[in-house]
Parts: sequence; C-alpha cells; structure tokens
Amino acid sequence: MLWLNSFPPLEGYKGLSNTIKWINNRIDLLGLIALAASPIIIVFIQWKQLISYLSSLAARLESIDNPDTEKIVLPSVLKEAEDQLNQIKASIKEKDIIARQAEQRKNDLVVYLAHDLKTPISSIIGYLTLLRDEKQISHEMHDRYIQVTLKNAERLDELINEFFEITRFNLAHVSLNYSTVNLNRMLEQMLFELHPLLSGKNLTYRLDLPSEIELTCDVDKMQRVFDNLLRNAVYYSFDHSEIQIHANLSDSTVKLYFMNSGYTIPPEKIGRIFEQFYRLDSSRSTQYGGAGLGLAIAKQVVELHHGRISASSSDNQICFSIELPRS
Repeated sequence: MLWLNSFPPLEGYKGLSNTIKWINNRIDLLGLIALAASPIIIVFIQWKQLISYLSSLAARLESIDNPDTEKIVLPSVLKEAEDQLNQIKASIKEKDIIARQAEQRKNDLVVYLAHDLKTPISSIIGYLTLLRDEKQISHEMHDRYIQVTLKNAERLDELINEFFEITRFNLAHVSLNYSTVNLNRMLEQMLFELHPLLSGKNLTYRLDLPSEIELTCDVDKMQRVFDNLLRNAVYYSFDHSEIQIHANLSDSTVKLYFMNSGYTIPPEKIGRIFEQFYRLDSSRSTQYGGAGLGLAIAKQVVELHHGRISASSSDNQICFSIELPRS
C-alpha cells in the first residue's frame, strides 16, 4: 500500500537502534560527563549575568554626579544598590545646589561691598579736601569734619576686613594653639574695649560669671567668637537696654549665655543664622551689614574646640549659648 511508503527505510531504523544501544551502553559515562560539566555551565551562565550587571552598574555610575539626569534604574536583582546610588545622587544634587547658592551669595556680597566702598572713600576725600581748601574754617567745623572723616575711615576699615573674611573663610584644616586663659578677665577686657559702641546706643552690660573660670582653648580664635557675639548683641539691641553674659559650670564644661533685648528673630531666620554669607538684614545698605560670616566662623571655631553653639529668640529677647569643654 501507498501508506507503507511513508515509513523510513529499514536501514534508518537500524541506525537509530544502534545509536540508542551505544548511548545505553555508555549511559553512566555520559551521566558523569554531564554531572561534571553542569557546574561549569552554571558558573558560565552566572558569570555572564554578573558581567551584564556590572556593565549596567558601570554605565549608571557615569551619570551619578550629573544632577540633571533621571533616577538610576538597575536590574531588579540590584535593587538595593539602585536605592543606595539614588540616595547618593540626591545627596550630590543637594550639595551642588547649596554650593551654587553659597557661591552666588558670595559673589553678590563682593559686588555689594565693592559698591559700598565708594561711599566712605568719597566722603573721606570730600572732607579732607574741605579741610585743605578752607583756611578760615572754625574750630567747631574743623572738629566736625575730622569726626565725619574718622567715622568713614572706620567704616572703610570694616568693609576691607569683610573682604578678608570672604577670601579666607575656610577653617576646616586650621590647627588650634591651646593655652589656658582666665575667662572672666578675657570677657571683662573685651567689654571694656567695646565701650565706644556701647555708649553710642546707651547700652549697659552685666557680666555674671563664677569667679576665676579657667578655660583651655585657642585664645585668639575664641576671642574672635566672643567678639562677634558681643558686637552682634550691640548691633541688634534696643537703645538704653542691657546686655547680659552669664555662665553655668560643670566639672568638665562651661556654658556661656550672651543675651540682649532686640526684635525677635523669626524661627526661619534662627534656623539659618549660622550659615555662611547669611545676614539677618539682607539690605546691603544697612549700617551694620556685614558679610554674613561672623556667626558661621564662630560656629566652626566652637566645633573645632569640640563644643556647641546655638541661638534662640522670643519675646524681643535674643540669646546665644556656647558649651565648651573646660580642658
């Protein structure tokens, strides 16, 4: 019949039968070969996957410092690494924004200060010219011109110092030169030197410290901290008010409080008061408009001494507190 022709020739079946017999006779050997080869095959497959994962990871790492790119996406097996890389990327982006903002504030302040330098210089030149040209000037006018010239020269000195503050603001690697100082005498001397500023606003002060506090610190840098806090207290105090400085002692620490009466500082400003180049009064024409570095530097100096500084304000009272190790 025709359907019989559809089967392969008998010789084909014999060949297949021989092959099956050959495999059957060597089944144990083939099993051993397969068993020995399977780890190699598995390792090869896993190695290939690992290379693929590493290639994907390397490609994404190239964009981690680019804040403008989208989130990093990795294969699901690398989910933990994906989350960590995206956290790093977000942190880098945040720091980049902060750095740009700080640089912009710095540039703005340089421009403002450069502009403000013109005012005292012009005034000094003008009054010195009057003193030179007006030969018959009265004694009263002579003293008045000298007083105005001196005031503008002092303001010019402050502005120049602010330029120096901006250019040298980096205390991260500054070493401290420790020595022991009598804290009471240090603050008394500093308050005495601030007498002209205090008198200008009819301010008084009260220094309430336990007697003979010995503090081990970098005296020059700590004086700078206290000077900044005292000047800020003067600048932002109501006229005819009192500045208070007192301390609490423990066996290992001293905590100082600098308090004055002045307009309450809003919480959002208190939260930023120690930022570099941040000023409470953003107006560049303010009489006491500094570069916004004094409190930032004070914070760094205190932390270099393993201490803490904080600020608070309520009910028209402003308080800065500093906690320092005594030795």
